[in-house]
Amino acid sequence: MKFLSLFSSIAMAMAVTLSAAQAADARYSGTSTHEVANVSDAALVKSLPGFSNGYADVDGVHLHYVVGGKGEPLVLLPGWPETWWTFHKIMPALAEHYTVIAVDLRGMGGSSKPADGYDKKTMAKDIHALVQSLGYYKVNIAGHDIGSAVGYAYAQNYPQATGKLVMMEFPHPDESLMTFPLLPAQGPVGDKVGSSRPFLWWFAFNQINGLPEQLLAGRIRVEQDWLFKYFLVNEHAVDARDRAVYEHAYNTSEAIRASNGWYQAFTQDVADNKGYGALDMPVLVLAGPAYQWMKVVVGKKATNLTALAVPNSGHFVQEEQPEFVSKNVIDFLQNQQVPKP
Repeated sequence: MKFLSLFSSIAMAMAVTLSAAQAADARYSGTSTHEVANVSDAALVKSLPGFSNGYADVDGVHLHYVVGGKGEPLVLLPGWPETWWTFHKIMPALAEHYTVIAVDLRGMGGSSKPADGYDKKTMAKDIHALVQSLGYYKVNIAGHDIGSAVGYAYAQNYPQATGKLVMMEFPHPDESLMTFPLLPAQGPVGDKVGSSRPFLWWFAFNQINGLPEQLLAGRIRVEQDWLFKYFLVNEHAVDARDRAVYEHAYNTSEAIRASNGWYQAFTQDVADNKGYGALDMPVLVLAGPAYQWMKVVVGKKATNLTALAVPNSGHFVQEEQPEFVSKNVIDFLQNQQVPKP
């Protein structure tokens, strides 16, 4: 009950914060989905020569993916509050060496949004079924944020079907997650990650059933712009079009409810992680602010770990430093030496 009370208090404070943020920071909010010609997946794919949209119905879930390139399969799994489009800067380079399959997870973008099944083990099962439906057995996996946790769950549950694993900016939830502060430290609260002690208020806010949808439906851009400001070193790395894409994907009550399910499943994810053993396949961690945390948490399970700090980047490493990320992913997958930090 104490946690529910805390979550509710944060949510109420968030309502005030949203109104203030909307008025205070209009640098990007002047461009909405209505002012961008087309943010549909069909239009977005046209900007990536050699890629196409695909859809598959697996285990009762309708999954959208974008595929292109040639060679061994490399599955890309995005995170919150984004879609497959988060990888658009690195997909062309990766596709020169691999068949790239960028997937909208259960609850995301062009994929269906069922009532449940948002624990990372079930979401990994979705991806495994998709991989099989495409005629593949063993694939490489690269994930960011929530997608990184799903990639980890995939490797744990289907180790023989996993070649190599790349995890960016978020580990699979374990007990360390429960120690993160949900309230700011005393004193001024910084508006950039690293400017003050971080507090992951949205981890609590997203846990509350129903309220986030009521507050954010039709105005998700306010929260997204706050997150991009907080987490990006270069705020223009996620530009007006990108923001319109993500706004379009998350701006409905259904989309907010579904994506919050990823967070509401954290307790089950922590329990599942306790039963997981060692990961013996090669694992690469690429991280900005989460580097030290990921190195420790992933290192508890990964026996063949390479951890690399992404320079001059916030949370969205694949969008802020696409050349660095794509080069090191390719080098890692091709068994070339990845430089140590």
